[in-house]
Order: sequence, then structure tokens, then C-alpha cells
Amino acid sequence: MEFKVGIFGMGYVGLPLAIAFGEVLNTVGYDTNVDKIKLLKKNQDINKEINSKQFRKSKHLVFSNNYKELFDCNIFIIAVPTPITKNYKPDLKFLKSACDKISKILKKDDIVILESTVFPGLTQNYCAKILEKKSKLKYNVDFYCGYSPERINPGDKKHTIKNIKKIVSGSTAKITNKINKLYKRIITAGTIKVKSIEIAEAAKVIENAQRDINIAFINELFIIFQKMNINTYDVLKAASTKWNFNYFEPGLVGGHCIGVDPYYLTYKSESIGYKPKVILSGRSLNNNMPKYYANSIHKDLKTKFNKTKLNILLCGITFKENCSDIRNSKVFDLYKNLIKKGHNIDVFDPLAISTEVK
Repeated sequence: MEFKVGIFGMGYVGLPLAIAFGEVLNTVGYDTNVDKIKLLKKNQDINKEINSKQFRKSKHLVFSNNYKELFDCNIFIIAVPTPITKNYKPDLKFLKSACDKISKILKKDDIVILESTVFPGLTQNYCAKILEKKSKLKYNVDFYCGYSPERINPGDKKHTIKNIKKIVSGSTAKITNKINKLYKRIITAGTIKVKSIEIAEAAKVIENAQRDINIAFINELFIIFQKMNINTYDVLKAASTKWNFNYFEPGLVGGHCIGVDPYYLTYKSESIGYKPKVILSGRSLNNNMPKYYANSIHKDLKTKFNKTKLNILLCGITFKENCSDIRNSKVFDLYKNLIKKGHNIDVFDPLAISTEVK
């Protein structure tokens, strides 16, 4: 089987994936954003994750905002956002839209692979059912599915797509082997085959939930130690001299993964009758940190300047350093809380895209 790859979504996950596959296989990168596709055709990445040299090296890659141009593909990879609603529930509209489009061009023996973060069971119980119903093809007879969780870290030039191990899974053992063969074409760090799609989905969602809980613990320590007038970083430095201490720092937890993925797991858990305690407690604490920081800053400034209204420059609006991604950035919440305190706030960030921020 000669692979021809079609990737839905040219964001932080889909674009690096398309660039990598485009070096070795015929690949089509699809996105609904017409302006983004125009820039990509000019070898320009608005997020500055991919440079011009990488574009030129990907000789077998073309970009399109017409999904019908992916008709000749036999591998469809979905790398669209899976955000949450205002009520912290999974928002699957982008995923559904991608499945709807793929179903119109799906053919016999095609494979659809999800990379977007989901809860265990969603690939087969949601996506496969949409594809089957709308394409009139039978799942695991005429077409197949797989799940290979993305491990992209925006702004990280060390842990790039090729040198991060890739989990692969398929709806049958044979399809798992085909998907494994596909990703081995681009992943130099190696691949890990797992027994089921659900295991791969679960592995992805707990990677970020674990980090969220660990950071929540450190944030709670920060609050306690601040009340005791103890420097948290000095404590962490001392504690990390023990060989099995896991080092995390306090801070704002945002982005598309760590602050979102735990809600996908809790949603699934609650649907089967168990309300998570530790996961939701960590989420609640991390969500409240912007308010805590705003109150702390306000109190300190009032003490030092004897003023309740100050002109404050907030440096950095993206969810973390060295990247342009503002999705779920908790700096926005910090900004709003400082505004409520009556301060005048200016924001500066050389990497953030100003139109998106506004």
C-alpha cells in the first residue's frame, strides 16, 4: 500500500505533521482558514513554528482549503482543536466537521487516524459512527480507524515531532501495523504499538492530567509558603536534591492541553457514574490562580506605593514562553482581575498575534 496522506487542520499539530510527511510521502494539508492557506503556500507560518527551510524540504506537500482535493488520499489524519465549552464540557464541533467532510471522500480501505485529544472511546463510538453513517461504508470492513496522540510542544525546538516517541493504535491488529509502518516513515525516535485505540486515547489524556495535578500541588504549596514568608523556589531547590523528587514550579496553567484535557477525562468518567475528586480539585485550584496572583499583586503594590490605581505593564500574554499560542491563556484572566482592581493595564508580547489577542 502506497500511502498518500491528507491532514485536516494546519495548526500547531497538523502543520509540523504535514511538513514531516511531505518530505517522504505525497501529502495534502487542509484547513478551512483561507488566509492561512494562502500564507502556507508562500512558505509562511503565522505561528513561526516552521521556518522556510523546512517548507522547502517538504517537496511532496501541497496546501488546500478545498477538502475535495484530498479525494486521492488513502490516509486521513485529523489534527483539529478539541476545546471545551464555557461549562467545561468537550466541544466536538471541529471534530464533527472534519468527520463530515472526510465521509464525503472516504473510499474502500481508507484509514482515518485521530491525533486530536479525546476521551477514551470517542474515536470508535463517535467518529467512526459519523463516518459509517454518512459515507454508507461499513466500519472495519470497508474503512478503518486509528488513534495516534499528538505530542507537540509549541515553542519547543528540542522536542520536535521526529524525535518524540509516537504511540500508535488501530481498529484491528492489521491496521495497527499499517499505521505503525506509516509513522515509522517520519518518527526517528521510534513508535510504540498499543493493544487498542482506547488505551492510546487514555494514555494521551492522562499525560496532561498528571502534569495539571502536579502543578496544582505546587501552586497550593506556593500559597501556603507565601503566607509563611518562605521562598517556594528555595524550598523546591532543596527538595529536588532527593533523587526521586519531581520538580515542578508554580504558575498559570493554560494552553490547549494541560488546562483542557482533564475535562475530557472527567466528562467520560462522570458519564459512567464516577465523579473524579483529585482531577477536578487540581483543575479548580489552577483555574483560581490568576485571581490569587491579582489579589497578591494588588496588595503588594498598595503597600509599596500607597495607591489603589497604578499603570501596569503586563509582559507576556501567550499561555507560556517562546510561543505565539494564546489558547486558554490564563494571563487573560490575570489581566481581567487586575482591571477589576482598578488598575490601568498595558500588554506587551512580541510573539502573540495582536489581532487574535484583541
